[in-house]
Amino acid sequence: MQFKHPELLWALLLLLIPIIIHLFQLRRFQKITFTNVKFLKNVKLQTRKSSQIKKWLVLITRLLLLACLVFAFTQPFTTNSDTFNAKNETVIYLDNSFSMEAKGNNGSLLNEAIQDVLKSYTEAEELTIFTNDNTYRNTSIKAIANDLIKLSHSPTQLDYESAYLKGKQYFSKDVTSVKNLILVSDFQQKDKSLEFNADSSVTLKLVQPKAIYRNNISIDSVYVDKYTNENTEIGVNLSHLGEPIKNVSVALYDNQKLVAKTSVDITNESKTSFTISNNSEFNGMLSIEDASLQYDNSFYFNINKNDKIKVLSINEGSDNFLKKLYTDDEFIYNSFDYKSLDYSAIESQNLIILNEIETISNALISSLKAFKSDGGSILIIISDDINISTYNQLLNELKIQYITNAFTSEKRITSINYDHPILKDAFYTRVSNFQYPKVNSYYTLNSNENAIYRYEDNSAFLIGSGKIFLFTAPINSINSNFKKSPLIVPALYNIAKQSLEIPQLYYSIGNTNTIDINTQIGQDAILSLEKDGEKIIPLQQTFSKKVSIITTDNYPNSAGILVVKNNMELLRKLSFNFKRNESNLNYYNLSNNSNYSVNTSLSSAIETVKSNASINALWKWFVIFALVFLIIEMLLLKYLK
Repeated sequence: MQFKHPELLWALLLLLIPIIIHLFQLRRFQKITFTNVKFLKNVKLQTRKSSQIKKWLVLITRLLLLACLVFAFTQPFTTNSDTFNAKNETVIYLDNSFSMEAKGNNGSLLNEAIQDVLKSYTEAEELTIFTNDNTYRNTSIKAIANDLIKLSHSPTQLDYESAYLKGKQYFSKDVTSVKNLILVSDFQQKDKSLEFNADSSVTLKLVQPKAIYRNNISIDSVYVDKYTNENTEIGVNLSHLGEPIKNVSVALYDNQKLVAKTSVDITNESKTSFTISNNSEFNGMLSIEDASLQYDNSFYFNINKNDKIKVLSINEGSDNFLKKLYTDDEFIYNSFDYKSLDYSAIESQNLIILNEIETISNALISSLKAFKSDGGSILIIISDDINISTYNQLLNELKIQYITNAFTSEKRITSINYDHPILKDAFYTRVSNFQYPKVNSYYTLNSNENAIYRYEDNSAFLIGSGKIFLFTAPINSINSNFKKSPLIVPALYNIAKQSLEIPQLYYSIGNTNTIDINTQIGQDAILSLEKDGEKIIPLQQTFSKKVSIITTDNYPNSAGILVVKNNMELLRKLSFNFKRNESNLNYYNLSNNSNYSVNTSLSSAIETVKSNASINALWKWFVIFALVFLIIEMLLLKYLK
């Protein structure tokens, strides 16, 4: 027991007053004459004995009465902590990621945590609360109550160690203060173990609210399964956590109009598909019904009318194989003889192919340098007899490896770099044993970096750096059988396709995406993104024939279909979806240890923090005891004879 005003304990000396009064009777007695002395003697003995008992009882009650009054004024109290008089700081992390949409006993897990905060703190108490995307520092519940009630789920989540480190930064530098950090999350299981470095200056509490059930169905991805001139077959991947479910309904909408519906039996993973006509644009939304997490029950995608890619071939060799590859349904292919080249046509192209040119003029080098700076792609197919100095001059301007020597010997092409962006997803399987094409003569480079295809001695046959590509050997039928090899199609086709970044079916929110819009705009014009009446201007880079839009993790922040506009002109539609990282409802099994304690509810954790910092005032009990002793004294004086 401790005292708020210990200096008043000196008042206990007042207990000497009733002792003095009772021990030294100052009252004078009067003599009374009685006729029977014997009778008087007997009465006197009896009275003196009972009076002595009464006197001591009254003395004890008066001493206790005064002592209780003194103790009441000193305001005694007890506490659960030795640092009760130190400043108490509390920082709370509220995980508002999508997995906290899981249902608890009173709504979502996030809503339960918010209600616990609102009920556990008074308007005068100070605290700090931070979420995955907001911070409310050194504030009161009254100031942030509306913000907490309206708190939405975030597509991003701090990893738990980062939340711990961030929370520690919000404490003051006062070494005497009591620092309590509470992390509120479902603690969804990640790839690494859950660990927190011990810090004796911070008391860490983990609050893990429990979901009622852990079943969840999610639409994971959408892709083009099959494509024909008339139809596109869209594949849909679904995943499920829990017991197998039959007849899960999957609906397909176009501009909020239901166009198809199917059902699927789902275990852990399942697939279904829809067929869409290629006659027009399709602004699609897939939807399922699921009582658990809601953010992954819909999936947006859109199919735009693809712009044809412009390919220009500058030839001193035959380009028949290029004409067969770059067909009219996807490409606008133009061919010029090198001697009759129209230089003004270069800047409007997406891909320029130098097809077996022997000597490259300075005018062409300057034009290709400007074309590359404007975001264009260049493919160089080398000739049998080239002017190495002019080639190296061009390669130096394009910042790619230069040619060192020429060799006349047979060499096979035996290695494929499947991880190169040009060949990524181009092959179903990684084949190590195939019919090797060969060349009869070739050139070597100063470096074999960024090789797409390699010879048997690991030197480069085709290299690609950025948007510049170079064959180190002629691929005409005299020097090589490469044109007859299946390796030629994926390489040349993807080089052309990636010269213009065709918008995908959808993009993931939180990723940095670069999207090429095939349009020409004025010098001061800008493109905008619009959704539900909201308009923003994204990061963008303007080229002579396209505009590259860059989306970041700040926008968009909600799933749906956005419109790309140039003033009032609609150019393209883009679909964005949240990542599905939060859909797997597996959690860490937490238990108390030396670094932290675990609670199942936030209210109990806050109550523990407050009880450690609070005091139990005892002065009221001493006032009550004083009144009790006063009543006892009065009863003794009145009734005890």
